[in-house]
Amino acid sequence: MKKIFIDKEIKYTGKELSPHWIYKNFNVCGDCIVSFLGEVDVKLDEMVDIEDVINVEPISSKKMLNFIIECFDCTLSEMVWRQRLFVSIIKECLEKYGKKILRKGDDLFFNGKKLSVSIATKSTISTLVHTAINVVNEGAPIEVSSLDDMGIDKPEVLANDIMEAFCSEVESVYTARCKVRGVIE
Repeated sequence: MKKIFIDKEIKYTGKELSPHWIYKNFNVCGDCIVSFLGEVDVKLDEMVDIEDVINVEPISSKKMLNFIIECFDCTLSEMVWRQRLFVSIIKECLEKYGKKILRKGDDLFFNGKKLSVSIATKSTISTLVHTAINVVNEGAPIEVSSLDDMGIDKPEVLANDIMEAFCSEVESVYTARCKVRGVIE
């Protein structure tokens, strides 16, 4: 799995969660994870989470640390498992800063307030995940926690640590799958 941190701010609107967005915009083909900072403003007509649409809960923030993962060999169920693993890795990386983080499914909380958003979906050719962590508290429709609250002032360093850990885990799973002998009954 390839990884890149995009060193320019990108406004995330939901349209970025589409097949080959990474390839078309950053010339990285294949299974990949990218990260970037930027404002988030996902209107209801771009929402992938139908529950959020029904509950009229759009997503917005003045600044988030965004991750998009695209895989070409996963079912949607497998991608949801990868999403949960990814969110657990984020939790572990944040806890290295001495912070107590709570994970509920694919959501992270700090001091009882929501810290992240995450969704997994399927396209015609790939499966995709968008996960984002609040960098600041401003611009969200609910009271949230943020990296600022934790005193984490270098989100790009955190992003690279998270992507490195995730890619290492994916490679480790691949190796574990390839190194075993099949059994016959």
